[in-house]
Amino acid sequence: MKRVRCPKCEQYITFDETQYEAGQSLVFKCPDCGKEFGIRIGVSKLRDRQREEHPDETANEQGFGSIVVIENVFHYKQVIPLKMGDNVIGRYQKGNSISTPFETVDPSVDLNHCTIHVSFDKCGHLQYTLRDNNSNTGTFVDNTELSQKERRVIEDGTLFTIGATSIILRGADSI
Repeated sequence: MKRVRCPKCEQYITFDETQYEAGQSLVFKCPDCGKEFGIRIGVSKLRDRQREEHPDETANEQGFGSIVVIENVFHYKQVIPLKMGDNVIGRYQKGNSISTPFETVDPSVDLNHCTIHVSFDKCGHLQYTLRDNNSNTGTFVDNTELSQKERRVIEDGTLFTIGATSIILRGADSI
């Protein structure tokens, strides 16, 4: 299965590419906004820029670990690398300037939901601190909601939930 993004509303449309031949043109009509657009089946010049269909959970591009957004009815599985300092996590929206967005249609995830701060501890090991950004639905670690000013140190494998979305931290030291 392949997916294409509507150029108007940016929603994904999934289709079975095995039903078509290379070079064949297809026309889609977005079920959300009604926009009609066409694509040509074949090798894309932008393939290197597109996200992988089956991302590697151990991706660690900058050496500071990553988060794995678990696939559910709202979105595909995504692996997003972290950087040193604040990594503001939230729903992707065109024009939103947060540092760690992920693509979802989950209405319970805020645009600026929570933050993972990556720093070094006194021993020189990477430390990950999670905090909620006063979101509407809260940030949960081990089924416990973080209070408004709480900072929770998390480690590799920690599962946290924002809205209806579960995310796993993959620490750089474990990769």
